[in-house]
Amino acid sequence: MVSNRKCITRLSRYKNALKRLKALGFIKVFSDNLSDAAGVTPSQVRKDFSLFGITGNKRGGYKVDELIEQIQVILGKNEIQRVILVGAGRIGAALLRYKGFEEGGIRIVSAFDIDPAKYLANDAVPIRPLEEMTQFVRDEKIRVGIITVPDSAAQRIAEIMAAAGIKGILNFAPIQLRGTDEVVINNINLESELENLIYFVNAHSKANSAKCD
Repeated sequence: MVSNRKCITRLSRYKNALKRLKALGFIKVFSDNLSDAAGVTPSQVRKDFSLFGITGNKRGGYKVDELIEQIQVILGKNEIQRVILVGAGRIGAALLRYKGFEEGGIRIVSAFDIDPAKYLANDAVPIRPLEEMTQFVRDEKIRVGIITVPDSAAQRIAEIMAAAGIKGILNFAPIQLRGTDEVVINNINLESELENLIYFVNAHSKANSAKCD
């Protein structure tokens, strides 16, 4: 089983690049086309594809539609991926409103919170009491969850999700959650990412100023 997250991230980039190339009229592509569009080397493209048994023709290249379909299957995007969200605050509410998930084959089917003022049982994406989450996950066979709660509650929510049967968690709380062999956790710290970006922007500006002097 391939577990390299960087490789999976690149596959997603290849898929997006292929869709752009298809929109431009490409029927077939070569690793050179994909490497330019995805920002990697041609050898990296071929190496990533070989890990998943994706083969092309040296002279004929890859058929765009077939390659998109193969990558969709690998990424699990050939069917709707049903997801839950815990924490209907500002970030959670923004994710619930985001329309791009559906286009990518992802559907948030329910949200959960501890605040009764946020409950919307009849909304397009219902917001339910947190205590109903475990049964919902088991009944609906949900495997992926999103956490958008305060850092003080995030680890406990992750543990509840795991106990309910969730196998993958996308964590937006500003804390590094601990995963297990059974549960994959991707931590996204928006504040940290912005701090890193600001640092490099400032460093780049200082370097340019020094060159001017």
